[in-house]
Amino acid sequence: MKLALVTAGYHRLGAAIAARLAGAGWELALHSRKATEPDSALAAVLKERGTTWNGFEADLSDDSAVMQLIPAVIAKCGGAPDLLVNNASLFEWDNPASVTPQAMAAHMKVNLTAPVLLAASLAQYAETGKPAAVVNILDQRIRQPNGDQLSYTLSKQALAGATETLARALAPKVRVNAVAPGLTIETNEYQPGQMERLAGMMPLGALPTPADIADAVFWLANAPATTGQTIFVDGGANLKSFERDFLFL
Repeated sequence: MKLALVTAGYHRLGAAIAARLAGAGWELALHSRKATEPDSALAAVLKERGTTWNGFEADLSDDSAVMQLIPAVIAKCGGAPDLLVNNASLFEWDNPASVTPQAMAAHMKVNLTAPVLLAASLAQYAETGKPAAVVNILDQRIRQPNGDQLSYTLSKQALAGATETLARALAPKVRVNAVAPGLTIETNEYQPGQMERLAGMMPLGALPTPADIADAVFWLANAPATTGQTIFVDGGANLKSFERDFLFL
């Protein structure tokens, strides 16, 4: 039985990824910053499949908590994860006029340092001849960025670079790839009908679904000849230049 650790795996996109893995028979280690319950759709899949799963709390801005996460999973689940999905992200708004050193440091801590440390930690426990896999969740904006969410964007660009660097450094024990989603799940800030209008602006005339992104993660988890790659799942958004974040369009 394969085991996957999904950071921020209880809700939203993380829950969709976890549900896809559970549906294929994987055991799960679900991470959260604090105690919580799985989204209803994920809970239904876990119950239907009889999935073996355990929850783990860790503040990814805390170095010691990050370094203890993989050992905690091993101690609880009886072995190292076969797959690490670095899904957790800090996402706060700033731009070049408002960015602060504190905001930059906070985003880099959660969105770059934690994923890198977790991947490096996983490599220490990966068995020879049985490579583990890491999938980093990026953002389509890394290809044609604008100034909105500056700290967040820069941290995701850094993680994109780390994906290729780690793929080289951790081979052959660990494969490291990434998925770069486009706008997928709206937040309360979006206006009625805005998502439909934005979908029409995409080259494919549609936005991705959480299932689309989960499918890409699942494929990379089962692609033994693939490492150092990023798959954009965004309706083609990365092929266009947008002057502002989607929220403002």
